[in-house]
Amino acid sequence: MAKGFKIITLGCKVNQCESESLREALIRGGWRPVSRDEKADVSIVNTCIVTQTASYQCRQAIRRLIRENPGATVAAVGCYAQVFPGELTAIDGVSLIAGNTEKNRLPEILLGAEKGPPGCRVANGEEASPVLAGFHGEAASEPPAGGDVSGRTRGFLKIQDGCESFCTYCIVPYARGPLRSLDPGRVTSMVRSFGDRGFKEVVLTGIHLGKYGADLKDGTSLKELLKRLGKENLPLRIRLSSIEPKEIDEELLEIIAREPWLCKHFHIPLQSGDDGILGRMNRDYTSRDFAELIEKIHRRIPLASAGADVMVGFPGEDDPAFQRTCRLVEQLPISYLHVFPFSPRRGTPAATFKGRVKEKVTKERAETLRTLGQEKRRAFYRSCIGKKFLVLAEGWESTEKRRVKGFSDNYVPVVFPAPRSFRNEMVWVLLEREEGNRVMGTLVPPH
Repeated sequence: MAKGFKIITLGCKVNQCESESLREALIRGGWRPVSRDEKADVSIVNTCIVTQTASYQCRQAIRRLIRENPGATVAAVGCYAQVFPGELTAIDGVSLIAGNTEKNRLPEILLGAEKGPPGCRVANGEEASPVLAGFHGEAASEPPAGGDVSGRTRGFLKIQDGCESFCTYCIVPYARGPLRSLDPGRVTSMVRSFGDRGFKEVVLTGIHLGKYGADLKDGTSLKELLKRLGKENLPLRIRLSSIEPKEIDEELLEIIAREPWLCKHFHIPLQSGDDGILGRMNRDYTSRDFAELIEKIHRRIPLASAGADVMVGFPGEDDPAFQRTCRLVEQLPISYLHVFPFSPRRGTPAATFKGRVKEKVTKERAETLRTLGQEKRRAFYRSCIGKKFLVLAEGWESTEKRRVKGFSDNYVPVVFPAPRSFRNEMVWVLLEREEGNRVMGTLVPPH
């Protein structure tokens, strides 16, 4: 019988894409996926290192798999394994540690780990130092070529890897290396394959998506890629993941506004509304730059969703700095917030900065902003009431009440009564009322 494997993924959408690629590579190699409750011959944790909490959760997941699968190969892979492999070798029972430079070779490495002597093998060498070693010349990992839409309605395609911004709080450049982009022809063929397999939406994602093409040196950019995809007349819509403020210019905004197959959804990191804190973070924009961008988006596409990441408790963030962040968010037509407490990461400059904010204060500030984020979200939902949206149905929200759930192109979670599940279908829905963290609507005929 084929050997069984399971993959536990923590962290970002890029990690999820890479886990899916790994899953399909193992299946092609004759391995058999098992459920989380089954015992596996090989258990893999695709790790995240972006915060101390994420690292702790990774260690918890690894230890749980070791307990649940005695005698099995347990592999820790990805960002944590790339930057701090020494912390993972200390966990008794780990068989293999493989960072991002080795992730593409994981099926081959796993076979070697199974045949080798007992003990832990570190596939990517010693503890990493803050240099971009081992990544040069390596293309972004290619996405899976097989699979189908069973269990999913939205596909994720990683088209870019790496970051060279070196924000003072961020370990990602050390975990992911320099900028690498997937060839635009390959991106086009992969997006087409998602459509051929029945997907109705594809999310283009990357570690620094707005820098797509910068390493290709041939004029390729995210804007040129979108123009190319637009000529394909593909039977799906495309959503962009997070883009930095300075990388949304007039031309990109106009493309998104003009093209019906591009989702009217922006996710833009703010991090702080205080210019002093932004400078200490090594961010390349001011609070005014951010405000002007959000207002420009709202003028050009009034019902576009514009979400933002905000960090609280960064060293030096006093009460006036925090209040400037709150006022900025209050004043702007932001649709939702993702709020993160500052987490010092060994190896980053901010880990040694003075002016550390007390944990209790950081938690209070995070709660304040999350409450404000909920208010912004509800206000955005209310602005969509009385209007029709094309919704990608995900199936039943409640079979008993005969209600279907889905998402509009501007990222509103929608629930509507229906005679059947409409799963993985695009349907027009009139939004009628806000109800908690979703909007209730009614099916309407196509335009």
